[in-house]
Amino acid sequence: MSSNQLIECVPNFSEGADKDILEAIAAEISSVDGVKLLDVDPGKATNRTVFTFVGPPPRVIDAAFLAIKKAAELIDMSTHKGEHPRMGATDVCPLIPIANISMEETVQYAEQLAERVGSELAIPVYLYESAARKPDRKNLAIIRSGEYEGLANKLQDPNWAPDYGPTQFNAKAGATVIGARDFLVAYNINLNTTSVRRANGIAFDIRENGRVKREGNPITGKIVRDAEGNALREPGLLKSVKAIGWYIEEYGIAQISMNLTDINVTALHTAFDATVDSATKRGMRVTGSELVGLVPKKVLIDAGKHFLKKQERSVGISEEEIIKIAVKSLGLDELRPFDPKKKVIEYLLEDESTRPLIQMNLSSFADLTASESPAPGGGSIAAYVGALGAALGGMVANLSAHKRGWDDRWTYFSEAAEKGQILKDKLLNLVDEDTAAFNKIMEAIRMPKSTKEEKAIRSAAMDSATKNAIEVPLTVMHTSLESYGLLTDMAENGNPASVSDAGVGALCAHTAIYGAYLNVMINCSGFDDKAYVAEKTTEAANILKDSEAQHQQILDKVNQVIAR
Repeated sequence: MSSNQLIECVPNFSEGADKDILEAIAAEISSVDGVKLLDVDPGKATNRTVFTFVGPPPRVIDAAFLAIKKAAELIDMSTHKGEHPRMGATDVCPLIPIANISMEETVQYAEQLAERVGSELAIPVYLYESAARKPDRKNLAIIRSGEYEGLANKLQDPNWAPDYGPTQFNAKAGATVIGARDFLVAYNINLNTTSVRRANGIAFDIRENGRVKREGNPITGKIVRDAEGNALREPGLLKSVKAIGWYIEEYGIAQISMNLTDINVTALHTAFDATVDSATKRGMRVTGSELVGLVPKKVLIDAGKHFLKKQERSVGISEEEIIKIAVKSLGLDELRPFDPKKKVIEYLLEDESTRPLIQMNLSSFADLTASESPAPGGGSIAAYVGALGAALGGMVANLSAHKRGWDDRWTYFSEAAEKGQILKDKLLNLVDEDTAAFNKIMEAIRMPKSTKEEKAIRSAAMDSATKNAIEVPLTVMHTSLESYGLLTDMAENGNPASVSDAGVGALCAHTAIYGAYLNVMINCSGFDDKAYVAEKTTEAANILKDSEAQHQQILDKVNQVIAR
């Protein structure tokens, strides 16, 4: 097992209003070392709360067990009411592989959790999705049919004996469904209607399972059946989408509540657009939407780019701006403020302490550079100047994409601007990587060297740190060199009014390459591995020579345009 394995757990608890209960469950999860509670998303109308936490698999299993145990103590299903289908205090508890772990391994952890819950808490447990032991238990909706109210009778049916735990009805805790699945996006789309029947009409249009086939009238007509008497279905528009319509009293509107079970098959924005089209045909309007729980950043980035392309606008803008377009286009802020920093998994897992320099404002960065500290120094500054050069190339591309009369070329410039964003972001990361490389050398220097063994360990650490301190500025050189392609293109084909910006970008790129070259050379000096030093200094010298020629060619072109 890799020490860097991560899984996500997204248990749904049948309580959406009592803060004391929710805080008690959250405290159990947070009590487990190594587990990070990312999100708590309560819903009053559904009387249900979705928790999201991540960590190493064994730790996540411990946290999930403690949370399920606490929910069973505090939630009484015999008095529970809510809009959402449910069958237990902990209604469903999926495990999702996040990093360095297979689905097969995740299933094993789901089984471990299910066994503990069944045996230690006396709660009937059903396994679903990838952990299901029977085909008819793969689908959560099928397992949950009849809900809590029908559970006592279901447990008496041998076909519905739980996978773990007793067959006796647990009136207080109900039953729990545990499984392993791919990432699922829980998503609700808001309508300008209060009619559940009309909302369901849209849900049937779009969901993969579609609707029951009928003769004549699609609502009252006779159900069409096959030779065995099974009802035939008309499939909906979207694969890997489950959807129902419901009325949310808290908001005073009907919604389409959907689960996107594979965002690589049907993206969030695809589901939104399909719902908009269906609602419009049925005389309704989509007014906004809401995300339940967390999403990968890719979901909002893909949505933002989709809507920018529909507007024939450049997608080569910052990640923050792309996500802002997604939020506004999907109406994610209609019902409540939407903060991407609290809803995107990558942002919640981000450790800003590893990127301290690029989190600073310009004045603080300049002040720190000018201080007595040797880092940040020339290497970090070189990377930052390179980032500015790539950013200028992207700026010219974006301005060109918006130039009046050039509407037929927006795609070309959008792609160019996107390249600029990629290079800029890579170089920004190298700002902190260069300082981190210097710090590793200092850590190696401070290592003890009293014994022969300590000297050997210190020597190996010094070699590793020195090579890293050479490779980082070399990466700055290679990345900045890549930006010449964009800058040349913009000097020759971009908006003539912005050609001087392309020239400044070229000067930045060359400064970054020359500055990084100096860092390569000084870190190579005195290093014992002569073959490695010869290879890296030759590589750096060749990049510098290439940069001399390319940046001058761009400046010559810029001056020609300015002279005209």
